[in-house]
Order: sequence, then structure tokens, then C-alpha cells
Amino acid sequence: MSRAEVQLPVADAAAKIAERRADFPALHQEVNGCPLAYLDNAASAQQPLAVIDTIANYQRRDHANVHRGVHTLSQRATEAYEGSRDKLRDFIGAQSRSEIVLTSGTTESINLVAQSFVRPRAGAGDKILITYLEHHANIVPWQIVCEQTGAELTVAPIDDRGQVDLERLYAMMTEDVRMLAVGHVSNALGTINPVEDITAVARDRDIPVLIDGAQATPHMQVDVSDLGCDFYAFSGHKMFGPTGTGVLYGREALLEAMPPYQGGGDMILEVRFDKTTYNELPYKFEAGTPNIAGVVGLGAAVDYLGEVGMENIGAYEQELLAYMTRRLSEIDGIRLYGTAERKASVQSFLLDDIHPHDLGTIVDHKGVAVRSGHHCAMPVMQHFCIPGTLRASLAFYNNHADVDRLVEALLAAKALFA
Repeated sequence: MSRAEVQLPVADAAAKIAERRADFPALHQEVNGCPLAYLDNAASAQQPLAVIDTIANYQRRDHANVHRGVHTLSQRATEAYEGSRDKLRDFIGAQSRSEIVLTSGTTESINLVAQSFVRPRAGAGDKILITYLEHHANIVPWQIVCEQTGAELTVAPIDDRGQVDLERLYAMMTEDVRMLAVGHVSNALGTINPVEDITAVARDRDIPVLIDGAQATPHMQVDVSDLGCDFYAFSGHKMFGPTGTGVLYGREALLEAMPPYQGGGDMILEVRFDKTTYNELPYKFEAGTPNIAGVVGLGAAVDYLGEVGMENIGAYEQELLAYMTRRLSEIDGIRLYGTAERKASVQSFLLDDIHPHDLGTIVDHKGVAVRSGHHCAMPVMQHFCIPGTLRASLAFYNNHADVDRLVEALLAAKALFA
């Protein structure tokens, strides 16, 4: 994707984006006899035809194992697979393709850093710092490392708007912190953390920073060089690509010094019983046959996002989020969770005393797909003293009509419990 994409005026962007809805076949169906309003994009976004067709064409013509064959199909597969790596490098502004490690998703990317970078460097008396906003995938790997090393997990608090207490976070950045791991955007509340500022403070104190970018890359332009982070993790299926695909960006010097995370084929140059010589970056961290078709599809998703324009997506979604927040606020008895000043296109809420699972089931009968539960962010729910919420999460293919359908379904549910 070009880093010099053109941002259209909001009205023009909205008109252009409205045309893109036709690119997503899953949106044009009925669920329970009603037109589908898909508002579960924070869990997994739908795929455009460009991605679906790219994967299908690869499977029809080019499928073979990568890196190992001299025959034509293997060369085609390798070219497509490695081409996606180059697209992903440009997509996040990395300096080198060696800094793009292809993984199965954000979860594997974080676990890789936890085990290969932090575990050898942490010990009793050391700390790993996270926040209350984190997804379980940015909590549990660090708990495991703490159990393995004797390090302590410390957690920066949030306020009742769902914003990290930055003063407290900065105070917790002490010399014994071996890693700061923070989400770019909260999957449960939509809060956009000021990761540029957070990273700058951490770097001044020689604290390595990992950013969980799973919820950021579908909604905004990300440039890891501008962010100044050491690691950045994200997933393909959140950004209109296939499941089972993801990326770990890491500073090349850090990746060079890290030991392999897994052993097996393709992460080696030479294997002898007395010693194995590991492959160069980034292949040192890519053991075994990868998800080739998925990565090829992820490259197509990057191309597609480049055509739409991340700046255009961001501007459009901010207007749509404002509309959804206003419409939801008009419902008597609704309680909104996550009201940060800077937000991405997510809104969690409860309605009266209706359990979120019951509410989710009722709106599904109206063809509205939302997520109910704790959203893999139990500490966030514990902060608000609730078991879970209903979460509506937008993508650029959503529109006012989808939001109106959600509101109508919620009013119908409210009437059932009256």
C-alpha cells in the first residue's frame, strides 16, 4: 500500500466507501428472515471478494510448499507468499522485510516475544507492565513468563471512562520493568491509547515496548517507525483477511539477538546432531509449513485497504461511531461502557437488567450480529463490576441503516422484558 494515499473529504469518502459494501458477499444475506446487519467486526471482519478470489485462484493454480522447491508451482507460491510480506512491511511502515515475522495471529506474536525476548531477560525482582484494558492475549503470556522467571506482573489502572491512568502508568515505569505491553485500541471499549506518548516515555527509560495492534490496523494508519515501538503485533482476520494469519513486527537488532521460538523445518540453515545453524531473519521464527493461502489472502487484504485508503476509513468510521453512540444514548435504560475521549468504532453497553447473552440472542433473531460476554477482557468487566456487555463494533462497510437496525432490535428486546 502506498504511504502517500489521498484522503478524500468526508462526504466524498462516505460516498466512495458506500460503494465498497457491494464487495462483501457475506453482507448480502438474510439471517432469521431479516437482512443481516453485521456489527461484530472487533471479533472478526468479513472478507471482500478481492481476498476470497485471490485465495481461490491460489488454490486452483499455484498451491505448493514455499521456499523448498525449484518447480514452477513452488516458485509461484513463494513469490505470492513473500510478496505479501513486502506488502505488510509497507503497510505498517517497517524499515526492512526482515522485521516482518509471519505468525498465526496476534496471540502467537505476543507469545513469541514473551518466550523469546522477555523470558531470557527476566528474573526475580523484575517486572512486566501492562494495563487494565488488555485483551487476555496480552495478559496470559506475561503471567506465564512471570511464573517461569519469578518476575512480577504489574497493572496500570483505568478510569470509569475506560482510559488508562497515564500518570500512574508513567510512575510505574521503573528501572526494574523488563517489558511494557499495551494495546493500541481496546477491543472491549474502543479506547485509543496514546501509544506514541507512552512509547516515548518508555524509551526514555530504556523499557522495551510491545503494542497489541489487533484492533488498530483495521481502522487507522499505523506506522511503527513513527510509533517508535520495539514490537507490534496484529491479526489478519480483523483487517478483512483470513483467520490464522498475523504479523509480528520487531526491531531487526532485537530479533537478531532473540533465540528461535519454535524448532522445525525452514527455520534452519543446517542441521547436524551436534549443532543446528538457524536461518536468517525473519525465517528463524517461522518453523514449519506456514498458512500459505492465508498469507496470500492477507496480502490481498492489504491491497484492498490501500485502495480504500486508511485515512478515508478512519474519517468515515468516526462519523458512524458518533451516530451509533447518539442513537444508542437515546434508548431509555441503556448504559454505555467505554466513553473515552479518543475511541475507535466500538461501543459496549447494557440495557436495563437484561443479561447480555439474552439480549444478543434476541437481536440475532432480528438479523443483527453483535458480540455478548466479557470479550476476552475480564479485568475490564471486573473494573465495572459487571459480568459482560453487548458490544457493537463497526467496519467501514457498515452504515446508518445497520445502526438503525440495531436500535430497532434493542427496542424490541426492551418491549419483551417490559
